[in-house]
Amino acid sequence: MKLNLQKPLVVFDLETTGLDIVKDRVIQISYIKVYPDGREVRFNEMLNPERPIPYLVQQLTGITDSDVAGKPTFKQIAAQLSEEFKGCDFAGFNSNNFDIPVLAEEFLRSGIDFDFGKCNLVDVQTIFHKMERRNLAAAYKFYCGHKMEEDFEAHRADQDAEATYRVLMGELDRYNPATESEPERQLQNDIPFLAAFSKQNNNVDFAGRIVWAQVTGKDGKPETDKDGKPLMTEVFNFGKHKGEPVSRVLRYDPGYFSWVLAGDFTYNTKQVLTRIRLRESKLNR
Repeated sequence: MKLNLQKPLVVFDLETTGLDIVKDRVIQISYIKVYPDGREVRFNEMLNPERPIPYLVQQLTGITDSDVAGKPTFKQIAAQLSEEFKGCDFAGFNSNNFDIPVLAEEFLRSGIDFDFGKCNLVDVQTIFHKMERRNLAAAYKFYCGHKMEEDFEAHRADQDAEATYRVLMGELDRYNPATESEPERQLQNDIPFLAAFSKQNNNVDFAGRIVWAQVTGKDGKPETDKDGKPLMTEVFNFGKHKGEPVSRVLRYDPGYFSWVLAGDFTYNTKQVLTRIRLRESKLNR
């Protein structure tokens, strides 16, 4: 199907040094500029972020410091991009939450006030989530072959619990290793496996104020234990100590513990921080 365009559409993606919209930098920008007449122009450029690329990002993207050495910075191509993007609309995957804000920050750092407010911004991920619902009713229909309203009363906890149980059993049936040939689509009938598979974040507390992060050595490479498993530690995910190991902060800034306990944080966050503090106290006796 041909896109019905009134003006050019830039379908783009970014690779960055991390997920912090303000602090991280673009290391690759790629786009397809589609014109109303159907013509397509492609662009792909590695960019020098003027800082080391974290090891985990290198592992994820395959882009290393040597790949971007000698490449232009975003600032050096910002004027060119601004000209190419003038009068265009934009499309991406999760772009409204990440790629567009990152691009806007890079333009502003380069002294260019590119006004995305004048553009139509199409987020393909949002369309996917709205069209293919990810709620319990959609899961029940997909895995159990019935509409929930045919089998249950709406918005009743007991009914929803029963439906959830049936969905879980349906998932195990559908992705049974005995019948599913693709390894990445196989589910083990094992609760620890299912818990790990369904984990969506590295939160230590439920609010995500403290998260798990891999321990890195002085060379910036991840450290492992004697079995080769990554060494993990708790780090703060907010405030002035964001990214710092909790155990280290508790040692050199003990007042931060009292500040968190007196602050407007969840009881669970305070509970987790207290447990870490007690653990560290025992270790340092």
